[in-house]
Amino acid sequence: MAVTQGPGLIGSLLVGLCFGKSVAYALKVPVVAVDHLEGHIRACYVERDSPIPHPAVALLVSGGHTSLYVMEEEARYRLVGRTRDDAAGEAYDKVAKRLGLGYPGGPVIDKLAARGREDAYPLPIAKISDGSDDFSFSGLKTAVLRVVAEHGIAPVSPGSDPFLRQDVLDLAASFQKAAVGALLTVTARVLRRNPARALLVSGGVAANSRLRHEARALGDALGIEVVFPSLALSTDNAAMIAAAGYLKYVRGEFSGLDLDANVELRLGAPSATSGWRSRRHR
Repeated sequence: MAVTQGPGLIGSLLVGLCFGKSVAYALKVPVVAVDHLEGHIRACYVERDSPIPHPAVALLVSGGHTSLYVMEEEARYRLVGRTRDDAAGEAYDKVAKRLGLGYPGGPVIDKLAARGREDAYPLPIAKISDGSDDFSFSGLKTAVLRVVAEHGIAPVSPGSDPFLRQDVLDLAASFQKAAVGALLTVTARVLRRNPARALLVSGGVAANSRLRHEARALGDALGIEVVFPSLALSTDNAAMIAAAGYLKYVRGEFSGLDLDANVELRLGAPSATSGWRSRRHR
């Protein structure tokens, strides 16, 4: 029974853990603790007909996480960059809320952006002053709020069609250009410094049409393969947790029924294996 140990919201983690451990106890099968972020990366492997070439770089972009990993080989992760404030998906949600577009913000902004002028409102791409490969989206979010105030862009009225609002279409396109630009600027820098043969892009924001298009263009420019999960496997799903759990099952990395949630779990850190013991289940 593969079950998410963390990271995530504590309430959701506890519900899943309690259910998973109960099923494992009833069926007398082992419990396998899975890192939620590894699950997203493993979604890239689920529907593959051929192995993904390694070494690789993995960009994980969701509503709660924005992280960048170097993978010298499969299932080995070295964290090289992460967001210092908002995750990319969180920035989408906050901008959508300010424009009256509802939740989640990613899909609706993606659709609106296709009809807008991406250069209508110049927005910044954050640069971390210490030269690290981290991300930051709080400045972009603030810049959007400033544009809204300066240009008097009112939220979309409930029940009205946002596609009839050119100012909203233009702001959606301008924001999406900056957000995707921020993600791929850092990713390109890491790819050029590491001998990667593939770029893996996963997480809910991996469903974004502009990110998919520009990531593939980056891959073509660098001569590497770019791998996305299908749209169905980009957002949270059970298949990705099973895929990550299978790796631990094969290695005999099972947890006891005392397994607890860990909201601070960090992929590749020693705490990521806390609570398991290596053995063959009998």
